[in-house]
Amino acid sequence: MTANEIVSQEQLAAALKAQQAQPTQRLGDTLVELGFLSRTELDEALAIEARDRSVPLGRVLADMGVLDIEVVHNVMAKKLGVPVVNLAKFNPSASALKRIPAAIASRYNVLPIAEVETGLVVAVDDPINMERMEEVRFVAGSKLIPVMATAQEIRQALALAYGPGVDLERQVDISDLTQRLKIEGGADEANEPQAPATDSTLVKLVNQMIVDAVEQKASDIHIEVPAGTSVRVRFRKDGVLVNYLEIPTRFRSAVVSRLKVMSQLDIAERRKPQDGKIPFKRFGPLDVALRIATIPTANGLEDVVMRVLAAATPKPIDELGFSPEALDSVKRLISRSHGLFLVCGPTGSGKTTTLHSLLGSLNTPDLKIWTAEDPIEITQAGLRQVQMNPKIGWTFAAAMRSFMRADPDVIMVGEMRDDETSKIAIEASLTGHLVLSTLHTNSAAESVVRLLDLGMDPFNFADALLGVLAQRLVRKLCTACRVRLEPSVRDMEELANEYCEGTAVDRDAVLRKWREQKVTMYQAKGCKECDRTGYKDRFPVYELMVADAAVKRLIQTRSPITEIVAAALGSGMRTLKQDGIDKVRKGHTDMHQVRAV
Repeated sequence: MTANEIVSQEQLAAALKAQQAQPTQRLGDTLVELGFLSRTELDEALAIEARDRSVPLGRVLADMGVLDIEVVHNVMAKKLGVPVVNLAKFNPSASALKRIPAAIASRYNVLPIAEVETGLVVAVDDPINMERMEEVRFVAGSKLIPVMATAQEIRQALALAYGPGVDLERQVDISDLTQRLKIEGGADEANEPQAPATDSTLVKLVNQMIVDAVEQKASDIHIEVPAGTSVRVRFRKDGVLVNYLEIPTRFRSAVVSRLKVMSQLDIAERRKPQDGKIPFKRFGPLDVALRIATIPTANGLEDVVMRVLAAATPKPIDELGFSPEALDSVKRLISRSHGLFLVCGPTGSGKTTTLHSLLGSLNTPDLKIWTAEDPIEITQAGLRQVQMNPKIGWTFAAAMRSFMRADPDVIMVGEMRDDETSKIAIEASLTGHLVLSTLHTNSAAESVVRLLDLGMDPFNFADALLGVLAQRLVRKLCTACRVRLEPSVRDMEELANEYCEGTAVDRDAVLRKWREQKVTMYQAKGCKECDRTGYKDRFPVYELMVADAAVKRLIQTRSPITEIVAAALGSGMRTLKQDGIDKVRKGHTDMHQVRAV
């Protein structure tokens, strides 16, 4: 387009600053002044443009044969001071791309490329005719600052920035629905709309929001209703919250009411928290369920958080990401006919997925397997799965007592959350049954201390325990854009220090082994495949503590957690950080993510 095309964010900032110093001029008048066309030709072109505002003035002049489009662009760039961007080399900011949905950007052939103090910078093919961009400005919620690129460059850049896999029709749906809500009136603070009929715009928007969450593999939907501002909707994807949508303030009560209707909660109750479940198949096209919780907030408002309970298939145990040694140990432990095996970690760390993978390896015709779950997130043929309902007294403890009378071989209880459930689980494991369960603890050794604190008999507990598996989910480097990183000697030494910290592992031996293996690491970059975050999906890191004779003796004597950890490490346990560092060396993630968990 020109010899001075902008290719970086720094060049863009400088060009925008220079543009502010120039006086505002009209394109048509400038072309006449420079002698490129007559006043009569300009008037004729303006008349054509007035009949069809979707066609920019520059294109009208080119179609009339009066001017070449390149001449128009050069005048814009040189005389009007409009920056020209080379989109083939320019890298749009991720935050700018999130401001405008893909469908809106595609419809108007506009690419958001940067956010500045004065507004959102967008690349357009005609920066003079901004009237057609009103919807873009409305959706972006800020002033648009135009820069210039050819229409073809913008189309190509849109495909790269938003990705060829973007469902434009669905994006149009959600943006159109939001726009229709903004246009619809009849509501204010004193008279907000109630839960609408099944064919209303708001209902369609709520349904589409859930569909998008499922298709984007979001684990949670957060609907935040602050006073005086629009309703913000965020998705949790790969453990990180990302903005999804904003809904006009006047519809805040209607959004919450609609979700309460779907989950059969009390619409009138705003003072107390409520929880329920949405069987979405009754309302939308997907066979999924959502667990919903409403939380009263300031000014009599309510936030809503929904956990997506999408049907899933358990992975084979060999694909869970265990090291060869840990995999052999886990298989050996769960092959026992009786005993207690625990999986621990914080909420959302993949404990249920791991348990079901273990059950999948045990799920053979010669075993009877009962599970008590709340909720049932994964189903497997051959398992007898039971949904808990505490409101009627059907708790984990009650289910365990029933299972004991139902001739089980293997029992899985979703969580050992109280002393009653824990005691029954230990009794079951001591009477010839294999029991699998979870705990919300941070490490394998902490699980032992937690159960002792719940009042478990240390001798029975020690006899029953087979092992404890602690785990976390770590963000995975995007394989499409990760950048190879050759670690320096100092980098390797610092990594070895972290690997050996708190253990008896020989640091020098670790360094020698790594040097022999020629370690190659990677760092995050960002591309369209990963929404420019540098990460895509998550994978687990593990810490397996086998309850050998040394660990059992320490449990029986209620020894401090430090002694239990030392004994486990002495028997070959690898910590969560060590497993994470090993996966850093394999290029799966980086140390920033390992340290974060």
